[in-house]
Amino acid sequence: MSKKSFKTKIIIPAVIVLVVLVVVLNVFLSMRFMAISNSLITEKLTADINSFKFFLEDNMANSRVAAISMSRNLEAINAIQERDTVEILRIFASAQDLYRVNFFTVCDAQGVVLGRSHEPDNYGDSVLNQQNVIDALEGRVSTYFEAGTAVRVSVRSGSPVYDNDGVLIGAISGGVRFDSDSQVEELKKLFHTEVTLFSGNTRIATTITQNGQSIVGTTLDPRIEEIVIRQKREYIGDVTIQGNNYTAFYMPLLNAKGEAFATFFLGIPEANIISASRKAIRDGIILGLCGLAVSIVFLLFVMSSISRPISELAGDMDRIASGDLSINVKVKSDDELGLFARSLQKVADILDKLLKDINIMITEQKKGNIDYHLDATQFLGDYRILADSVLELSSFGMNDKLTGIPNRRSFDNRMDWEWNRAIRDKTPISMLLLDVDKFKNYNDSFGHQQGDVALQTIAKTIKQTVKRSTDFSARWGGEEFAVLLPATDSTGAVYVAEKIREAIENAVVPSHDQRGAKVTISIGVSTLVPSPENDMNAFVTVADNALYKAKEAGRNRVAFG
Repeated sequence: MSKKSFKTKIIIPAVIVLVVLVVVLNVFLSMRFMAISNSLITEKLTADINSFKFFLEDNMANSRVAAISMSRNLEAINAIQERDTVEILRIFASAQDLYRVNFFTVCDAQGVVLGRSHEPDNYGDSVLNQQNVIDALEGRVSTYFEAGTAVRVSVRSGSPVYDNDGVLIGAISGGVRFDSDSQVEELKKLFHTEVTLFSGNTRIATTITQNGQSIVGTTLDPRIEEIVIRQKREYIGDVTIQGNNYTAFYMPLLNAKGEAFATFFLGIPEANIISASRKAIRDGIILGLCGLAVSIVFLLFVMSSISRPISELAGDMDRIASGDLSINVKVKSDDELGLFARSLQKVADILDKLLKDINIMITEQKKGNIDYHLDATQFLGDYRILADSVLELSSFGMNDKLTGIPNRRSFDNRMDWEWNRAIRDKTPISMLLLDVDKFKNYNDSFGHQQGDVALQTIAKTIKQTVKRSTDFSARWGGEEFAVLLPATDSTGAVYVAEKIREAIENAVVPSHDQRGAKVTISIGVSTLVPSPENDMNAFVTVADNALYKAKEAGRNRVAFG
C-alpha cells in the first residue's frame, strides 16, 4: 500500500476546506445579494409610484390653472367673441409653454370648436361629448382624465368664458396628453422604469420593445385587465410581458363617469437583477478560485509556514461571511498569500466603510439632519452602484411626530420648490402663518397632554379645510402652523385664511373635564408674484409681521402683510 506524503495529507484536506468555503461563501453572498436586490427594487418601485402620482396631480393642477387663467385673458375673450380662429390659434399656441400644457380647445356657447392649438386645421365640430366642456358651459370649472377626438388619453380642465356683460360666450379646455411616444419616453427617463399607456386594454404608447420594434397594439393580460379595468383597482406584482419578467405597477385612469378607460404601467425588468446576480456570482467564483490557487501554491513551496496564515485567513473569511467586517488581516508577507490577504483586507475595509457610512447617514437623518448624505463618489464599481442605490432609495423623515402633518423642514423644502415654480410660471404664491392664541394659558388650565390634543385637532382642522392638492400645510414649530398656497392671489389667500380661522374657532377641543375648550388662532398672510430678485426669507417675514399685527389687533383674526 502506497503511503501518502505529508504534502498530500495537508493539500487535499486544505483544498477540500477551501473549496467548500468558497462555495458556501458564494452561495451565501448570492442569496444575500438577491434578497437585497429584490428589496431595493420593491422600494424603488414604491418611490416611483409615489412620484408618478405626484406627477399626475401636478399635471392636473397645470391644466386647471391654464384653463382658468386663459378664460380670463382679455385677448382670448375678444377673439372668442369675434369667432376669430386665426387669433385664437395665435393666442393659445403661445400660452401652452407658459402653463405647461400640451393643448387648448376653444368652443362657443353651443360647444362648437372655434380652434384647437394642437390641430389648427380641425375646428367646426362639437365637443359636447367631453364632460369638462359640458361642465364649463354650465358655469363650472372641472378637471377629468378624458379621451378626446384627437387625443386618446389626457387630463383636461374646462373653464367657462364670459363677456364683459357676464354672458357665457364659450368654454376653454386645457390639457396635458399622455398618449404620445415622446411622453412615455420622458417618463422612462424620469423614473428609470419601463412605461406603457393602455387605452382600454390595448397598448397605444410604450417603451417596451421586441426585436427592435415597439409592442404597441398588443393587449393587456386578462388577469390584470380584470383587476385594473373592471374592478378599477391598482395592481402591484410580478408579470410576464413578451416572455420577460417585470416587477410592475398598473394604475387605472378613471374618467368623469368613473370608468377605467385607460391604464398606466410602470415596470422594472427582472433581467437587470439576474444580470447583476450572475456578475456577482462570477466575481465571487473568480475571487474564490484565485484564493484557492494561491493557497495551493503556497502549500507546495512553503509547507512549514503555511498552517498558521491559512488558519488566520480562514478565520477572517469566516468573520466576513458572518457579517463581522472589523477585521485586521495579520498576514504581511510579500508572496501570493500576502497579496490575497491584502485583497481580502481591502474588500473588508470597503464593505465596512460602506456599511458604517450608511449607518451614520441613517442616524443623522433620524436626528433631523436630512441634508446629510454618504459620499458615493469614494466607492468604485458595483460598490458605487450600491451606494448610489442606497442614496436614491433612502427616505427622509419629514413629518411632525405629534400632529402627523409635515414638519418645518418639509415645509422649507416645499416652499423652495414652489417658489422657483412661481418664478418660472410668473404666478402668485401665498403663505399663511398661524399661531394659537394664548396657548400657554390653555396649557396651564388643561395640562400639556391636553395641549397636545389641541395641537392635533388644529392640525387636522387645517388639513381638512385646505383641500387643493397643490396646497401644503405644516407645523411651523411649537403652537405655530404654516400653509403654502401656490397660484393663489391675496384675495384667495385671505379667503382661505378666514375659512381656517372660522373652522378652528368652531372646533370643540375635548378637555379633561369634558366641558370643551374654545381654541382660536391668529393668522398672518403674505402674497407675492416672485421674481429672481425677491428674497424668500423676506416673503416669510412679511407673513410673520402680519401675524404680529393680527395678535396686536386683538387675536382671533386675519391680517394681510
